[in-house]
Amino acid sequence: MVNTYIKRINQVYPKLTIREYEKNDIGQNNDVLIINTNLVFRFPKYKDGISILKEETRILSCIKSKVSLTVPSPIYLSFDQMDVGQAFTGYELIPGSPLWKEKLYKIKNKGSVKNIAVQLVNFLKELHSIPKDRCYPNFEQMENNPQKDMIVLFEKIKSKIYPLISDKHKKQITKSFKEFLESPSFLNLETTLIHGDFGASNIIYNPVESEVSGIIDFGGSGVGDPAYDFAGLLSSYGEAFYNMCLELYPSGKEISKRVTFYKSTFALQEALHGIENNDPEAFESGIKDYR
Repeated sequence: MVNTYIKRINQVYPKLTIREYEKNDIGQNNDVLIINTNLVFRFPKYKDGISILKEETRILSCIKSKVSLTVPSPIYLSFDQMDVGQAFTGYELIPGSPLWKEKLYKIKNKGSVKNIAVQLVNFLKELHSIPKDRCYPNFEQMENNPQKDMIVLFEKIKSKIYPLISDKHKKQITKSFKEFLESPSFLNLETTLIHGDFGASNIIYNPVESEVSGIIDFGGSGVGDPAYDFAGLLSSYGEAFYNMCLELYPSGKEISKRVTFYKSTFALQEALHGIENNDPEAFESGIKDYR
């Protein structure tokens, strides 16, 4: 498939000289190629991912001047053929590598860790403060309901996951969703622009500068519950760093229960992704604790 991607890039951008390339295996929804060590090309793996990548490109152009951390700025685009292997985007590589939990906890300087928390929370405050109609001019006419999204997710879990797990886990999941969906804080939440997948793999860290150099993968971005972004931090880094971040966010205490709930759904969502996209690795990773 890599050769197909290279051929497609050459076809659309014949003046781009490709001297070398390597495949990056982190992406769940996109195949990622690093071209000439400084360009990132993303090809959706699935048909549904093409429209998501196109929408992501639009959102990036909307937010890039409003946030303090670097985000991808696609300069190579191909959406004239909305087919897998044909559609792609390309942008200049953001220096650094994903800030995995192990890497964060190896940083011994407490001031550096606090600075990372400040960077991440400032980014989220900026993103969550962007007027929704800036990126979605017809926002008032949009069907935007996080509660409905969670109901749809719950129905999918009951339909596709429940037949595969124990009664004990079914009861736990049902109780968790029921309590959450009936919670006053959820029923009355104020939506914002969100990243949608604010976890370790999408937080790029520069060890030379001891700071976050950028945020990538806005494929899950849109209008939603700001607590969802903090759930990514909790899932990636654990309670201590998450609490440090939450204390820096204006409504941290108000969103904490929602954060915990969202985090509890991530493995189930990964299992669902595996089922719906014929990805056994994702399915096993998500389902293993529910066997």
